[in-house]
Amino acid sequence: MEIGDNPKNKYSIIVPTYNERLNIALIVYLIFKHLRDVDFEVIVVDDGSPDGTQEIVKQLQKVYGEERILLRPRSKKLGLGTAYIHGLKHATGNFVVIMDADLSHHPKYLPSFIKKQSETGASIVTGTRYVKGGGVHGWTLMRKLTSRGANVLAQTLLWPGVSDLTGSFRLYRKSVLEDVISSCVSKGYVFQMEMIVRASRKGYHIEEVPITFVDRVYGTSKLGGSEIVEYLKGLVYLLFTT
Repeated sequence: MEIGDNPKNKYSIIVPTYNERLNIALIVYLIFKHLRDVDFEVIVVDDGSPDGTQEIVKQLQKVYGEERILLRPRSKKLGLGTAYIHGLKHATGNFVVIMDADLSHHPKYLPSFIKKQSETGASIVTGTRYVKGGGVHGWTLMRKLTSRGANVLAQTLLWPGVSDLTGSFRLYRKSVLEDVISSCVSKGYVFQMEMIVRASRKGYHIEEVPITFVDRVYGTSKLGGSEIVEYLKGLVYLLFTT
């Protein structure tokens, strides 16, 4: 196959959503466009979006089929970590991709993730903004400095062996994700960092793929000052528990 994929592999793509009515149809279209020769399913975990996101997903099911687009909603916002756990319960693939619904993670990188895993046998492939070929687009200078500073601080204190700790565009072996996620306690912005740090501590093989992170096109960012405070608290927590 073109991207070096084992035809026996199946990829469950978990996409948590909250008020992503304007983005979900486009990201699903792009996933199908870039994974033409891959066995996959898209699991949308919607946390009771009031904007009609679930209605759009139901329309997508009519186009692509309910076996390819799985809508697994929850009644209200319950956090990112539990959204992945909820999605995992319904995943039938032996690999799981986690990605954002707001188009900041472009599906064009998915073949690179799959190829990297196939070539290296990695348990985790994570997208990184901080190596050659990676970057960010649409961020203010302050946000770039905040993100970069957060990663440098975490690198210095935690030595995780990966360059982008707070990214949330990753491919996992399903069994590895189940193992790592069961040992995580953080919520919100810190969750992705704890996931990759604990995976590194457990000795899992992690590879990186350069990506360009694009700030959301539609809707508003859910990252605020409280999340940055929680990040710093989480950093201290991980420093003493990993």
